[in-house]
Amino acid sequence: MSAPEFRSWIALCLAATACALQAQEYPQKPIRLIVPFATGGATDNSARALSDRLAAKLGQRIVVENRGGAGGNIGTEIVAQAAPDGYTLLLALDATMVVNPFTLSSVPFDTVKDFAPITKLGDVALVLAANPSLPAKNLAELLAYSKANPNKLSYSSGGNGSTTHVAGELLKQRTGLDMQHIAYKSGGLAVLDAVAGQVQLTYSAAAGSNQQIRAGKLVGIGVSTAKRVDSLPDVPTFIEQGLAGFEAVSWVGIMAPAKTPRPIIDRLHKEIVAALQEPPLRERFGLLGIEPVGNTPEEFAAQIKADMARWQRVVERAKIKAD
Repeated sequence: MSAPEFRSWIALCLAATACALQAQEYPQKPIRLIVPFATGGATDNSARALSDRLAAKLGQRIVVENRGGAGGNIGTEIVAQAAPDGYTLLLALDATMVVNPFTLSSVPFDTVKDFAPITKLGDVALVLAANPSLPAKNLAELLAYSKANPNKLSYSSGGNGSTTHVAGELLKQRTGLDMQHIAYKSGGLAVLDAVAGQVQLTYSAAAGSNQQIRAGKLVGIGVSTAKRVDSLPDVPTFIEQGLAGFEAVSWVGIMAPAKTPRPIIDRLHKEIVAALQEPPLRERFGLLGIEPVGNTPEEFAAQIKADMARWQRVVERAKIKAD
């Protein structure tokens, strides 16, 4: 081994040793968990439910910091620019990470290059529901009504460029369904106006409309998951109704700044996945409409890339612009 090669080998050994020691000592101070949305919603509540269990496992406080604005971009940018030392983490939302890059003219981060995925916390089921006055109780009847009544249908979502919006556009592209999108400031308002009959349909998180569906104030047309949702056992999936492979869910996960040492990523992954197995956290997530997952960093990264490719096609075909 030449002298330059020996020096390079020594440098690599020292770097590896430093990373190992850093992981063993981590964490030595409180960790910030940035939530890029306002307090009080399901997203914020999921972060706080996780933070309590994760703090107990890591032996340090997890400080949930809400930094909302710009569709999640403000808080997300903070994490992208933070030191990659494991002390600033992001509660990552699919709409911000895999939809915003294509619906906005610019975003202040690169989803793939600026972040290190740790794990997907869970999936949020989505459902298309109709006002009972609409003479359609399933997908086949909705398609027939749409064909017989062009330009008559509208559906609400929680915002222009939201996951529920692009899910609705994907459904239109797969089926030829004729329905106009109406954007609302929140998913709750979108559901309320469907109940009131201001719009005929709403695409929403299942947790946001399951009470109205169970009460008969809305009719569940279909859920866009691989299997039926426990809270809505009588609402069939779109796959069951003939749309092979049709899945469109929202998700929430944990990410760190890019270049965070792998031993720290592995420690966080281990403790988060363990927390997701605990009954109190699973119960809390269930109330929020989140199905716990806890996949590997590599699996999470692969899904992010696949989702970006899929939603880019949908957004470009539908010509969605959120700014």
